[in-house]
This record gives sequence, structure tokens and C-alpha cells, in this order.
Amino acid sequence: MRPARSIRGAAARVSGRRGEWLAALWLMAKGYRILGFRLKTPQAEIDLLAIRAGVLAVVEVKRRATLMAALESVRHDQRARLRRAGATLAARRPALAGAAVRLDLMALAPGRLPRHVPDAWKGA
Repeated sequence: MRPARSIRGAAARVSGRRGEWLAALWLMAKGYRILGFRLKTPQAEIDLLAIRAGVLAVVEVKRRATLMAALESVRHDQRARLRRAGATLAARRPALAGAAVRLDLMALAPGRLPRHVPDAWKGA
């Protein structure tokens, strides 16, 4: 791997982690309890897992120039894997047995406040 590419990759990972922490803080300010970061399951890696009022939110964090670009960056197959991963985690944790699983988006854009989109791909 070329050194410049390696440096860009490392910078992207650091930026992604910062974005996930910012998203978690934003969700906590909205009353969510964060249950996990970067949870690996056989189906997918979940950026954030949060709960509020009986709803288990599987949160995909995306840093893009626009909200539309963030929404479009998560393909249909990835959304399906994330939904299955959330359902699997809910089934494995007795405390989450009755929670409804929802796929949310946290969109981060330069110079803008974070944007939380609950049930971002409803019906999609």
C-alpha cells in the first residue's frame, strides 16, 4: 500500500470515530441511551445501537456533504443486513426482547449540526 493512501485511510478512520462519538452525544441529548459502538455481528457492523421508549435504534453514521448523499450512500442490501443484525442483537439480549427495531441515520456534514433521521428508510 502506498504511504499517502495509508495516511488517508488512517485519517478517515479517525474522522469516522469522531463522527460516531458526536452522533452518540447528539442522541444522548435527545434522550437515547447508547448500548454500543461498532458492534460486530455475523450480518453487519452496527455503528451505534441506542434505545429510547422501547425502540431499539440501529444507527448508521454517515459523513457526507448533504443529507441526500448520506441517505443514498447506504444501499438496500446494507440496510437489510443492518435490520437483521439489530433483530439478532435484540433477540439475544433479554432486556431488549420487547423492543421494536428501527434503522436510523445520523448524517454529519461539514459546518452543519448533526441530523438524526429516525426510521430513515421506512418502507425501503
